[in-house]
Amino acid sequence: MKQVNILSVCGSGTVTSSMVAGKLKEVLGDKGIKVSTTEARPTEALNLAQSGRFDFITYTSPLQAGDYGIPTINAFACLTGMGEEEFFEETLRVIGEIKR
Repeated sequence: MKQVNILSVCGSGTVTSSMVAGKLKEVLGDKGIKVSTTEARPTEALNLAQSGRFDFITYTSPLQAGDYGIPTINAFACLTGMGEEEFFEETLRVIGEIKR
């Protein structure tokens, strides 16, 4: 079973990022992928991403400029439902590219 560590980012670091994290766990879990998430605010994202603990970032609020060193995926579609299929396709593509 593949395992991924995802940093889920929203404006407050709680509500929306938790909703996205829940959807990721559900959809990816159904595909046999074990998901661990950490929710954070945009101001925390750069330092957390550079810690080396995460495989990629999903975000619903703009990220600060910087070199995150890992893929970032706009998760706004999880809130509206419009484009959600494409969001999960991109997420699965990124997971498929993880080397370990």
